[in-house]
Amino acid sequence: MIEIKKIDTKSKREVNEFVYFPFKIYQGIDQWVPPIISDIKTMLNPEKHPFYEHSEAEWFIAYDNGQMVGRIGLLENKAYNNYHGKKQASFYLFECIDDEKVAFALFDFGSEWGKKRGLDYLLGPKGLSAFDGYGFLVDGFEHRQMMTMMNYNLPNYPRFAEAYGFTKVVDWVSCYVKISEFILPEKISEVARKIEERGKFKVQRFKSRADLKKWADKIGETYNKSFVNNWEYYPLTEREIKFIVDSIMVVGVPDLIKVITYNEDVVGFLLAFPDISAALQKHKGRLTPWALVSYLHELNHTDWLSFNGIGILPEYQGRGGNYLLFSEIYKSANSRHFIHGELTQIAETATQMRKDLENLGVNPYKNHRIYGKKI
Repeated sequence: MIEIKKIDTKSKREVNEFVYFPFKIYQGIDQWVPPIISDIKTMLNPEKHPFYEHSEAEWFIAYDNGQMVGRIGLLENKAYNNYHGKKQASFYLFECIDDEKVAFALFDFGSEWGKKRGLDYLLGPKGLSAFDGYGFLVDGFEHRQMMTMMNYNLPNYPRFAEAYGFTKVVDWVSCYVKISEFILPEKISEVARKIEERGKFKVQRFKSRADLKKWADKIGETYNKSFVNNWEYYPLTEREIKFIVDSIMVVGVPDLIKVITYNEDVVGFLLAFPDISAALQKHKGRLTPWALVSYLHELNHTDWLSFNGIGILPEYQGRGGNYLLFSEIYKSANSRHFIHGELTQIAETATQMRKDLENLGVNPYKNHRIYGKKI
């Protein structure tokens, strides 16, 4: 009989049992990239993660005859629900053995968890922040996960969800580009140059982390405002913005991060990150001194680049800001020794951006899907 128990987040043993379970599920799977262990532990800790300032999350383990067979996190994002007038719960960090009855038991538990709170909808996977990665992978299983910026799973998870009665809410498409084939039309390049020459739009480029940190608050504020029309948006707290910006700074390389201003006000940004997946796999997500040296080496030598954060305030998108964004994407992609590029998890609702990117030689190659169900 399957038994589901809430973990005590102050128990080191229970937290470790929850955190290390995926290593069993994905043993021998080359495409899976382990998370940074300390990041997952922070996610489980109400005293450390800013999500708990306004919302609630609880974490559960499923056992069968005393053996751990699955896990799930259940969240009530009260700030999101209040902003959108909804009553929904979300699940995250779902993992289970290849057994439908275990998956169904976890989904049943999540549904009852939501009902007890007066909620009427369950969706996921969806985490505590925008950088947690959205959805179950439904296409592109042969490709390696992009660091911790997205989830990886085997094909059984979406099958379990659909068999249970979940249906598609929204897809998040990741696109691949071979840098040598990434072509920026002369028209876009010329328009971007003229727009910047006029002086109202400017691109702020950084040479050091010290320079970047001076802009951190403005980047965070603009990040929050840029996605106001997206379905997952809710106003972030100051601490949530700081949490996101601090996360960016850990793997951010100054010359790959750009800020777009209009009359000195920050109106857009471009966040690009060298892919350190190989080092994360080698060190199993640990932050030992040797691992940190390896991560730094990978930052400077990887031939993969991820664009995971491209935004411009809605009111400036039609004034030429998009031309500057595409121009800076091209410049960043060609600024080093990168061979491969990925635009990580672009919402399918961003139809114009996806169309523009495909015209530039960027092709969809992974798809993540958020599923939902009335409860």
